[in-house]
Amino acid sequence: MFTSSLNYGNLKRSMNSGKVEISIHDLRDYTFDKHRTVDDTAFGGGAGMVMKPEPFFNCVETLSKKEEKKPFVVLTSPQGRVLNQNLVEELKEKEIIYILCGRYEGVDNRVSDYLVDEEVSIGDYILSGGEIPAMTIADAITRLIPGVLGSQESVEHDTFSQKIQRKLKGPVYTKPQNFKGLKVPKVLLSGNHKEIEKWRKLQSNRRSSIRRPDLPKS
Repeated sequence: MFTSSLNYGNLKRSMNSGKVEISIHDLRDYTFDKHRTVDDTAFGGGAGMVMKPEPFFNCVETLSKKEEKKPFVVLTSPQGRVLNQNLVEELKEKEIIYILCGRYEGVDNRVSDYLVDEEVSIGDYILSGGEIPAMTIADAITRLIPGVLGSQESVEHDTFSQKIQRKLKGPVYTKPQNFKGLKVPKVLLSGNHKEIEKWRKLQSNRRSSIRRPDLPKS
């Protein structure tokens, strides 16, 4: 599932440049039975299968012995802290991150209690597994690393960035100036950078208050 994600865009560019190292590990490689079992039925009954603790612990303990520093361990889970730009910026400061992918009916709670530093959710909905959230987390972190994007200014003025006070970015335009009678706002053509910045801030505030009233006010 990770092949295409790691061979495209920022993730590929960051790895090729040596700024980021990403490795994929199969939990089944950290089992000891002939069937390479990673899940089992839930104690107490109920539908679905639960991921066993042993593969997670074996994997993290084996890999972490090779690290110079203690890794920060993340578990993808709908019960975790919801991913936002604040959390992404926090994770970006971690030198080594292990992202454990949940699946099925969930992960044995001993993993989150005794192995994981942070449970992370990418939203209030359920996916088939934690692979897509893991890719999302990796991509969000990687693009913040200096030199990965073509322009650091892109990061600084992103939606939810500190530069625009964690709000939505205002509208953007490109050529042609007039498309089917729909014209680019004159202020963007003026060359007056002070007025352009003032307009962008106003549009950011306006868009945020309409579309995301839950975001911080000015």
